[in-house]
Amino acid sequence: MSKTIQLTLKVWRQKGGGEKGIFETYQATDISTDMSFLEMLDMVNEALVHEGKDPIAFDHDCREGICGACGSVVNGIPHGPEKATTLCQLHMRHFRDGETLVIEPFRAKAFKVIKDLVVDRSAFDLIVQAGGYVSVNAGQAPEANSTPVPADMAELSMDAAACIGCGACVAACPNASAMLFTGAKISHLVLLPQGKPEAAKRALAMIQKMDELGFGNCSNHKECEAVCPKEISISNIARFNREFLKASFVSPEKIGEETKAREEE
Repeated sequence: MSKTIQLTLKVWRQKGGGEKGIFETYQATDISTDMSFLEMLDMVNEALVHEGKDPIAFDHDCREGICGACGSVVNGIPHGPEKATTLCQLHMRHFRDGETLVIEPFRAKAFKVIKDLVVDRSAFDLIVQAGGYVSVNAGQAPEANSTPVPADMAELSMDAAACIGCGACVAACPNASAMLFTGAKISHLVLLPQGKPEAAKRALAMIQKMDELGFGNCSNHKECEAVCPKEISISNIARFNREFLKASFVSPEKIGEETKAREEE
């Protein structure tokens, strides 16, 4: 039989991005320790709706730690106190009976608050779009062994590709840097042979877009790695910096000419 606990919640409430927000206090009663954090918020919202009040708005989708949609700061830590865990997979057994939880949205210039705990993370989509895609000639599928990929490179690439784009790294960084996210997206392509032809163009375009959107620079505090639910390593930031440095020695005009030549092949 599961245990129940009582919690005091101080939740950030904000009607819209252009309005001022405040913390409001709620009592979460008879919360099963088997519940996830989002299920606990569901219970609180049911009580608010029953009272005729506006429920707390928060992001969620798969609730399986896969999609990256959920995310809030709990007692100063993005996704809460458990390491390598998304908010939807955080269970209430990790909190004490009678504890006070302060819940607020991810804070960053590039993440505008939409309502309450919901923020606009479409800036990440724009960074990915700026990086483009891997160009391949259409036609017959290539023979599987025609482009050998070293096992260690494949593993590192897949580790980087595990990034779900939740934004916790940005929320934890004192500079609101997106370099862990961007570094992961660059790494998972540049480590594979198929991603090397456009590596220079990709690095320049993504860091330019990152700066345009208002993200800060990395200052090696490592908070991003500490809160990442997929444990993405900051070695991806180092790789990103190396790729950017190499790309800086290649003129944008030359990159454009090479890209156009590949498209015409």
